[in-house]
Amino acid sequence: MTSQRRQRAARLRNKETGSLKEGEPLFILVGILRRPHGLKGEALVSLQTDFPDRLQKGLRLYLGEDHRPVTIRSRRQHNDGLLMAFDELADKTSLENLHNVPLFVRKDETPVLPEGQYYQHQLLGLDVVTEGGTVLGKVAEILDTTANAVYVVRPETGKEILLPSIKNVVRAIEIENGRIVVRLMPGMIEDEQTK
Repeated sequence: MTSQRRQRAARLRNKETGSLKEGEPLFILVGILRRPHGLKGEALVSLQTDFPDRLQKGLRLYLGEDHRPVTIRSRRQHNDGLLMAFDELADKTSLENLHNVPLFVRKDETPVLPEGQYYQHQLLGLDVVTEGGTVLGKVAEILDTTANAVYVVRPETGKEILLPSIKNVVRAIEIENGRIVVRLMPGMIEDEQTK
């Protein structure tokens, strides 16, 4: 994913679209409808979810910033994304003006995760503190890499900090306390930030 596309995806993920409780989004980004594909009303969708298997026929999604409801008519794998067709968008003509449009699910329709697993929206905005109690900043973005996720921590002043989501670094995720406790490895950040 290019830097520009990653920044756009991050803006969409971070965009508040309502809330069930303070700070928690009502809608969660799961994909981006990129462009029409072929003549049968399919569209290329790039995935923005760790749970693509739940995007099955019959699932209701919400299209664009106005959250227009659409129902998946069909889906099939295509390169790194999916080709999807929707009941409400029957043919190529109905998709012509839909390019780079976000697709959401409702937060209250997402499955409960096993203990120790979190949705990205639950981690964005959490304080990041060292085991000694030093506040490093807040999780501003989560980058997906082939090895592991990387938390982009934005301090109040200074440079962003990139922290890999590995057990040696991330010691505890405390959603209820609004923080992530980390152990810094040598060289992760400049010395003056840890003082």
